[in-house]
Amino acid sequence: MSNVTVSDSDTELLTQLRDAHKLLRKEMSKVIVGQEQVVDQLLMAIFCRSHALLMGVPGLAKTLMVSTLSQCLDLSFKRIQFTPDLMPSDITGTEVIQDDPATKQRMFKFLPGPIFANIVLADEINRTPPKTQAALLEAMQERKASIGGIDHPMRNPFFVLATQNPIEQEGTYPLPEAQLDRFLFLIKVDYPTDAEEELIMRQGTMETKERITPVLNADEIIKLQQVVRRVPVSDLVYQFAKRLTRLSRPGTPEAADFVNKWLTWGAGPRASMNLILAAKAHAILRGSNHVAGDDVVAVATPILRHRIIPNFAAQSEGVTPEEVIKQLVKQAAKAFAA
Repeated sequence: MSNVTVSDSDTELLTQLRDAHKLLRKEMSKVIVGQEQVVDQLLMAIFCRSHALLMGVPGLAKTLMVSTLSQCLDLSFKRIQFTPDLMPSDITGTEVIQDDPATKQRMFKFLPGPIFANIVLADEINRTPPKTQAALLEAMQERKASIGGIDHPMRNPFFVLATQNPIEQEGTYPLPEAQLDRFLFLIKVDYPTDAEEELIMRQGTMETKERITPVLNADEIIKLQQVVRRVPVSDLVYQFAKRLTRLSRPGTPEAADFVNKWLTWGAGPRASMNLILAAKAHAILRGSNHVAGDDVVAVATPILRHRIIPNFAAQSEGVTPEEVIKQLVKQAAKAFAA
């Protein structure tokens, strides 16, 4: 274990984060039935100061989930419906010429786009061309937008929560790997259970809707994001996360045999960092003040599933990224058990 300990002030903040997590789940459950794991992964992404991509078939309340979350966090929220004719300026904003009533001179005035909100929902993100996707990429990575040679910073906190439909391929533009890598998690939203679906039917056809009570404000979220990064991690956990990522890279000396067989390429260093960061958030939410190997395992699938690319052999054999990740976890754990 690392000799770094958690201070008393950080212990109080960690307790506050856990309490906020319970309240957030309670408020979200007023509108969203089930999907506890999805909600937890969304919250972990926010506490890690990162972005998340939700993938699921239509009608699974992905958009509703994000808008409800913004109400729970008392943050500004904008939804961008991505379409093939969407332009970069539709996202970032544009400069317009206006007459100054005092000087009678014309000047440029910047009109900010919807990207300048705390939570931005990029709905059906793969329906817009690469040029527009690139404008979103800069905002996600650099947390600023460049318009007319001037940098305009994003609001803080700032999250992009995007949705993608996995079944409609016509008229879509696959996200480039560079942009996929900017998302901490690729969250798969599955169908509800039998009991959950009945409850969805009952709640969704009632006249009255429950009101959402905000749990955290922007300043509180920023403080909690900072304390997540201060959670101590042992050297062994760092080595385990590093081993897990390096095993995934085909053509390297450390690659597992099944990796060379099934993958075109594996996860990069950003995945290693994100494994540790997300494991910190997961440890806090499960009630611990330090990170264990199990926390890395718990976040490995949503972090790695969009960073490892199966080759034709894997696709022809029906091997999914999730199956490869299970094998990677087993192989990495075996090395440390020996």
